[in-house]
Amino acid sequence: MDSPERPPISIVGMHGSSWFGARAEHALRSADVLVGTPRLLDALPADVAGERIALDRSLDATIDLIDSRRARGQRVCQLASGDPGFFGIVRLLVGRFGHTVEVFPAPSSAALGFARAQVNWDDAVVVSAHGRPLEDAVSQLITAPKAAVLVSPDNPPEVIGQALLDAGVTERRVTVCSHLEEANESVIDTDLAGLATGTFDPFSVVILTAEPIGQRTVRWGQPIGAFDRRDSMITKPEVRAVALSKLALRSDMTMWDVGAASGSVGIESARLAPGLRVYAIEQHLEDCDRIRNNASDVAITVVNGSAPDAFDGLPTPDAIFVGGGGRPVFEASLERLGPGGTIVATFAVMETALAAVDLLDGVTANSGELVQIAVNRSVPIGPRQARRLEADNPVFVVWGGPV
Repeated sequence: MDSPERPPISIVGMHGSSWFGARAEHALRSADVLVGTPRLLDALPADVAGERIALDRSLDATIDLIDSRRARGQRVCQLASGDPGFFGIVRLLVGRFGHTVEVFPAPSSAALGFARAQVNWDDAVVVSAHGRPLEDAVSQLITAPKAAVLVSPDNPPEVIGQALLDAGVTERRVTVCSHLEEANESVIDTDLAGLATGTFDPFSVVILTAEPIGQRTVRWGQPIGAFDRRDSMITKPEVRAVALSKLALRSDMTMWDVGAASGSVGIESARLAPGLRVYAIEQHLEDCDRIRNNASDVAITVVNGSAPDAFDGLPTPDAIFVGGGGRPVFEASLERLGPGGTIVATFAVMETALAAVDLLDGVTANSGELVQIAVNRSVPIGPRQARRLEADNPVFVVWGGPV
């Protein structure tokens, strides 16, 4: 345990040459030793007189240095950017030295970034991509309508932008803030495409905002005319809506759309669950091109090949939609379904649908479900534009899976 005569350790947050508050200034001016990055040390006024030690060593070595200087009775002040308790060094120093640490924060980079973007942030998500896996950061950002991202040389702003585009996120207002409160402060407004293709300072904070939730429109079961298609090779809107409801999709899932045709099911799945990894598997090359064109606003991987051979090399799916191929393709798809996954299929023939239910029951007793979708559409008739109902062919929807 530390000796009582050892002085406390101060951590002072700064932006440029500015600190915040009289107590922070006292900690700086009374320090015997000032520890920080060269950038922070250079920003200090010349009349802050303590010995300056630049951080050019590991954090463990820095902590050992602080401990040895305190053992001599010296007052140590650690400099930090912004709020050192916000993804900063407070956790390490308090973990080592306990309540002998005094903290004098500046506004966090996130607070300043949202201020520059003129956005309130009491409901925002703050994500760090500094020393953390990019995938973890992206998984949080996909569903966050408002977020700040702390980036790094390993994961600079443009890498974040491309990763979000790859995950199917398209609409975000972007503000990249660099060198906040410094003479060379930079604030750049752009969108995700501009973020992905630009070059930005790797020590920035990136503010991402989506349209207000109240202005969003959540739609599925889009009309047939919303998709380019070959003849009638498309899952009808009402059937598609039911199938999507049974898939129970999440943003962290992988989904296969088998026999994708126009890609309508996979595309609407990607729109409903941004970040969902969708693989549209289609044997006709012309339809593959149609899927890519139809999916202009979402990220979908199109696989040209026949099921089940086309499954080789694909990641294990959490959800599968089978739009064609009969019992052999359904059975092969079911065999590839991941643990706890769900499979949904549509059939025109009842005997084939019942065979699919039997297959599901063979995996887990009574796990297969079946409904018939029968839709009657109004069509104009006669010179006065009266209307009558015209029946679509009924479709059987089967779903279930391992539990």
